Amino acid sequence: MLSVVHSPQTRLSLEDFLASPEASERYELVDGQVVPKVAPKRFHSKTQRSLLRILENWGEDQGEIGVEWAVQLTRQGRDWVPVPDLSFIYQNRLPDDIADVACPVPVDLAIEIISPDQTFGTMAEKATDYITAGVIRVWLVDPTAQTITVFEPNALPVTYRGDRALTDAHFPDLSLTPKVVFERAGLFRE
Repeated sequence: MLSVVHSPQTRLSLEDFLASPEASERYELVDGQVVPKVAPKRFHSKTQRSLLRILENWGEDQGEIGVEWAVQLTRQGRDWVPVPDLSFIYQNRLPDDIADVACPVPVDLAIEIISPDQTFGTMAEKATDYITAGVIRVWLVDPTAQTITVFEPNALPVTYRGDRALTDAHFPDLSLTPKVVFERAGLFRE
């Protein structure tokens, strides 16, 4: 495997990044730079597990659910390889012969969980970048505020909290509420 020395002046190509050890760890490729993902904390981990169970119950037979599965995208004209906390892509959109690689097409759903040292504004920018790059939906999940904000093309973001049901025609039969997500995570507060 290729080991790459990174400096702020060095820009990596998509191919070099995917061949480097960092591609199989907790790093993203942003503007040619290798950027570490924020290390998840307890609430992040519990929220991720709760959402994973909900997605598995709904869509495991419909497509692929990724846990920190890198996605090859383009951001502002440059290769971008983000690693969403969770993702979903319908099986019919994946190549039949896909190997153990980053997802080669924009996913149907990217879920990013906000960590304590991240801001909603920064993560909303990232959600917008996902949508611009062809991702169909982005859920920005905030364990502190106990909200889920949904981003989609050609629409304003919508924030769900409490018992407000999140449903989406793109994901038939998937219905959840932030209350259920955070209760299952053991984090819900009245």
